[in-house]
Order: sequence, then C-alpha cells, then structure tokens
Amino acid sequence: MELKLSGNALKVLERRYLLKDESGKVIETPEELFHRVAAAIAQADKLYGKTDKEISNLEEAFNRIMASLEFMPNSPALMNAGKELAQLSACFVLPIEDSMESIFESLKATAMIHKSGGGTGFNFSRLRPKNSVVRTTGGIASGPVSFMKVYDAATEAVKQGGSRRGANMGILRVDHPDILEFITCKENDKHITNFNISVAITDEFMQKLEKQEDYDLVDPRTHQVVKRLNTREVFDLIVKQAHKNGEPGVIFIDRMNEFNPTPKLGRYESTNPCGEQILLPYESCDLGSINLDRMCKKTGNRNEIDWDKLREVTHLAVHFLDNLIDVNKFPLPQIEKATKLTRKIGLGVMGWASLLIRLNIPYNSDEAVALAEKIMSFILDEATKKSLEIGKTKGSFPAFKGSIYDRKNGSTKMRNATLTTIAPTGTISIIAGPCSSGIEPLFALSYYRNVMDNDKLVEVEPLFEEVARERGFYSRDLMEKIAENASIQDLEGIPEDVKRIFVTSHDISPEWHVRMQAAFQKFVHNATSKTINFPHEATMEEVRKSYLLAFELNCKGITIYRDKSREEQVLNVGTTKEKPDQITTADFKKEIAPRPRPEVIIGTTTKVATGCGNLYITINVDEKGLPFELFTQMGKAGGCAASQLEAIGRLVSLGFRSGIEVKSIIEQLRNIRCPSPSWEKGQRIFSCADAIARVVEKRLVNSQAVKIAVETAANVAMKHSNEDGHAAVDFTNKGDIVGVCPDCGGALRHEEGCVKCQACGFSKC
Repeated sequence: MELKLSGNALKVLERRYLLKDESGKVIETPEELFHRVAAAIAQADKLYGKTDKEISNLEEAFNRIMASLEFMPNSPALMNAGKELAQLSACFVLPIEDSMESIFESLKATAMIHKSGGGTGFNFSRLRPKNSVVRTTGGIASGPVSFMKVYDAATEAVKQGGSRRGANMGILRVDHPDILEFITCKENDKHITNFNISVAITDEFMQKLEKQEDYDLVDPRTHQVVKRLNTREVFDLIVKQAHKNGEPGVIFIDRMNEFNPTPKLGRYESTNPCGEQILLPYESCDLGSINLDRMCKKTGNRNEIDWDKLREVTHLAVHFLDNLIDVNKFPLPQIEKATKLTRKIGLGVMGWASLLIRLNIPYNSDEAVALAEKIMSFILDEATKKSLEIGKTKGSFPAFKGSIYDRKNGSTKMRNATLTTIAPTGTISIIAGPCSSGIEPLFALSYYRNVMDNDKLVEVEPLFEEVARERGFYSRDLMEKIAENASIQDLEGIPEDVKRIFVTSHDISPEWHVRMQAAFQKFVHNATSKTINFPHEATMEEVRKSYLLAFELNCKGITIYRDKSREEQVLNVGTTKEKPDQITTADFKKEIAPRPRPEVIIGTTTKVATGCGNLYITINVDEKGLPFELFTQMGKAGGCAASQLEAIGRLVSLGFRSGIEVKSIIEQLRNIRCPSPSWEKGQRIFSCADAIARVVEKRLVNSQAVKIAVETAANVAMKHSNEDGHAAVDFTNKGDIVGVCPDCGGALRHEEGCVKCQACGFSKC
C-alpha cells in the first residue's frame, strides 16, 4: 500500500513522532512508524494464546488502517509504542484529598505523567476553603486556587518528554465556598495557563437556577453550610468570564455519573484536560479516532457512506485500543491497577465536517444532526459487539461484577467498561489529513497566516480549493478576499449551492454547534470535546442561552470561545486595522521607561554550540533578582553577525529593564530559523536568536519555576503543617499569550475544547 501523506503531516511526523538518533537525526520513515506501532500493539494477543500467524495477520490489519489514514490512536501511542518508554495513554485523573501528603503526592505523580506525555485532570473540591483556620497552629488555609498555581508552576517546569507539553484540567464544584475565586482565577489569561478550568455544576443547582433561588456553599471538611449564594448571580459570573476569555467551561457532574459503569468503585469527580474523558481516581484512558472522511465511497456521481468499511475499522479499532492496555507501561502502579480494573477505551471520530462536504450536506442542518446520530449509533453498536466478542475469549474487565453490565445469568462478557469518546484530534487529524478536526466545522475556507517577518501567507481549505477549481471560480484575488472575511456567504462570484455547503464556524449559530455536540453525545459513553464558537460581537445573553441549551439537550459539559476574546489571535479572518476615528487617547498606554542600572549586578554566562559557532550568552540580574541585561559574544565573529547579535542583546536588555514579561520575549525569539541549524545536547538550535530564547527560558523561567515550587512546598510544610497535614500557600505564576504557537510561531486556534496549531501539531491539551 502506498502511503500518501500531506506536507503538513510529514512535517508533524518528523518533528514529533519519528524516531531520532542521539544527534537528533530522523532514523525512521512514516511507513516504519506505523509498522512499529502495529507490531507492538498486536503483540498483546500473545498473552491470550494466539499463534504467530494470527498475530502477524492482526499486525497487518492494524498497520493497514493506520497507513490508509482510516484510524489513528492517540499521540502517545504513535510516539511511544515499540519504544522503551512505551507509555501509551493520553489522559489521567489523579485524586487530591485535603492533606499536604495527598496534595504533593499527586503533584509528584503529575510530574511523572507529564514527563511521559500524558495530560492530567483534578478536582480540587475536597480541599478546605481559603481562610479556614487550621486548628492546631491557628494558621490560615489558602484554598484550592492557591494549590492550582503550585500545580501550574510544576507543569511549566516539566516539558513533556520533549514532544508534548503538560496540560491539566482543574475542576471545582459549584457548591464549594471558594467557587467565586475559582470562576475568576483566569481573569488575567497570563495566569494558570497550563490549566483548563471547569465548574462542576449539579442538577440541584440547575433546578434552583430555573427558579433563581439561593443555594448552599458547603465546607468539604466540616460538611457544614457556610454561606448561601444566588444561583442566577453565580451562573451569570460563569457566563461573564466565559464570554470574556472562554473560561471556565462547565461540566454537568451528575449527568456524567448517570453513566458511571462501575458505581461501586466510586463516583466521577474529574475529567482529562479537554473534558471529554471522565475517569475515576488513578484511571487512564486510551483514545483513538476513526477518520470519517475516509469512510466514503463513490456511487455513480455521488458520494455515500461505506458502512461495511466503517464496521470493519470500528472492530479493528476496538481490538487495537483494548490491546494497547496490555502492552502499556504505566507511569505509576496505582494507575496500572485502576486502568486494568475497568479497561476503559475511548473510540471517537474526526473528519466529520469533511465528510459532510463530500455528502453535500450543510453542517448547520437537521440532516447533518440526524446523520451524526446515525453514524455514532452505528459505531457504538459495532464497538459493543466487538467488546463482547473479545470478552468471550479474553474475559470481562475485572470490575465487571456489580457493574451496569452485570447480569444474573452471567452471559454478558463485556471487555471494556466504556467504549466511546469524542476526543480532540488536533495532531492526528493533521497526520490523517487533510481532514477536519473531530466533529468541529471548518474554521475558515481561506485565511492569512502571519509569519515571522509580518508577511501574510494565504492558506486555502483543500476541499474548497478543489471545488473552486472544478467549478471555475478559483482565483488568488478571491481567496484573499475570502481571507478578509469571516464568511463567503455575502461574496459575489461563488455559486449559491457552494455557499450552502461550505459553511464555517463563523456561519454556524451557537445553537447548531450545541445541537451537533448533543447528537454525538447520545451515543458516546464518555463525553464530547467540542468548542462552541461565538462571533466577537456575541452577547453574554447568547452565551447564557447556549449553556442552558447544552443542559437541556443532555450534553455532559460545554466549552465556548468568542472570537478574538483573547489578547492575541494569530489565525485571523477579516481585517484587524482600526479606522482613525475609532482611536482615542484612552487607547494609548503611558510610556514605559527602562529602569536605571544599579551599581552592582550579578549574572551567568552560558555556552551554546550553534551552526555559526560557539555562542556565549550572559544574563545579568539586579539586586532584586529581576533580569536586567543580556550580552552575547560569538568567538571571533565580526561584521554582520556581531552587529545582529549586539542588536538582539540591546533590545532584549531594553525589554528586561522595561518590565516586559520574559516569556513574551522568549516567544518572539524562539524557533527563528537560519540556514545553519545545530544540535545541542539532543536539542535542535535553529539560530542564534533561538539559542538566546532557550537560554533565557532555562535561566529565567524554568529554573525559577522549579526553585519557587520547591521552596514553596518546603516553606508551606514547615510553616503551616498540622495534624491534618494541611497548609497555606500563596503562589503566583505568569504564562503564555494565547494565539502564537510556541513551537513554530504559527497560528493557535480554539477547537475541540483545546488550543492547537494546525501547522506543526502543537497542542496545549
């Protein structure tokens, strides 16, 4: 079989997935990657007495559905299967009890998981509220939000195995006394940047909301009512913050527990970073997605769904994900025990919008919603058949007795406690592409990508370009005009039937977004990762109605994003220029003056091997430990190189002295490319500017984050420890600006409840 990959797919695979030697050179082809993964996963059948021939046939089948881009497992499986690390799970949930021991044991476990490439979810609702008095010492507890900041700093300090960055979900129940602080904790989107946050809303709260009644806030330690709040006021605050910058999201926690397959093991409290995978403490889940764009066949002049192929791929995908559990090397023994007890898998889909286009069905239509239910119902039915088939030969999941599947006659042999999840597919949809992400609509048909030198690069959705060329209305001018608009609906020169099918997230009302999520959710055991997109001018009332509609239609949660509601958004449709008469003096900030140089400063010098020679980077800090200046020297370099380096040093120093956030400086310099990249300690150095960014990050960000986290933990334990092991912490951390990819400088956008870059596959989740 000939492997056909897009240019973007090849770039993503080379950057993140293919094996490299010690010098960083790629030593694996994409074909070899799929063979490596297929072979590793098929080996699990040896544990159940399968013959070498049977395993070989299974390996061939697994390889075929990946190489044909019909199915992709989650990124850790592609990265690590068949390698020494062999950590194959995407998401984990860890418990946090109201004690110092539990808080920092889970923090340690978090670091281990992030190092291995996984994401983590937490519910902080068991922690006592802020300002609670510690009985034995008279100290004051700092509350859940303070400890979230400690977790955030630790995540910042740990780079996920060099290929994925740490991502967390922080959840607090709506009846926790600190709920108002939690709702507003990301008011400044520079803080707690390694967390998505969601409020766990109960059915009782929603019932009281309908009547605009007050409800109780309960201290989780004493179980006493400490205050009452009005449901409408709290709900409106959630809506206000989500309207402002997309957070917090909402999960309907009681609805999630309605389908808890193993209630005797405990109640659901938390999810993974994007909210779609609900897990018990220490459980992990293995995810994979079927590419619906490939489940299509030509009949005459029209496309239709190939149900036979969809059945075959579903069966193989369930087998693949179940096997993955057996060959997985878990980061902690508690996680292995909990995961194998329920053997949960999460099979989902991607390419939904692409399939609709091929079928000539508008995304925002009753026909599309009905088809979503039909397809997901089919996948769940076939996945259930396969799980039962595997259960008969390999046995049910160990926690089967007492589960919702348990029957008195014992005839049911369910292999997996859960089967379906709609997860984010940011990177794997690039590999399997061009296809749309998850169940999201297309973001844009043509858009500008801002590149480092502020030039604009026009990118066109492949299916739209194909139709435009076939129908004879393609032109560079038209593509640029489309990139200047959020929609093609009002543009001349495009046939009406094309406008009807090629709708983007900007054309689709929030109601249709929610209806589509609800349609898939009907046949998903876990939950559905999706972003409900709003135009920039959307009102808070419109956001509020979408939250209520999501509850009404039995969604398990909702995440919204209002266009341009973050400080910076590189992937833009429409012009960003303001008319002169729209600018007033109130738009201008006070001038920033650099602080004067103190008499004595101290610093460090770091040597970096670049493609142009050894670069020596000196960073000096003032008496308060704040970065003050940066100098560079490159051997005997002179002329242009020396002047460029001096210019960078002067500008960085000016930024330091003017109080510019260090991470903003790093993001501007990082990954700038020159013709002579190099390797330094297994890390690729793209240019001298990139080297400077990495040294600044190492000396001023990572080292400080680690130092603060360690010192905070030690000081807390010494200062406020008591018989309950509880402590108080006051911790602040600043983070990245949303919108610019930290890996390639490309465009980040909100999709599937996540932030991701389509160009290089970077994902915050």
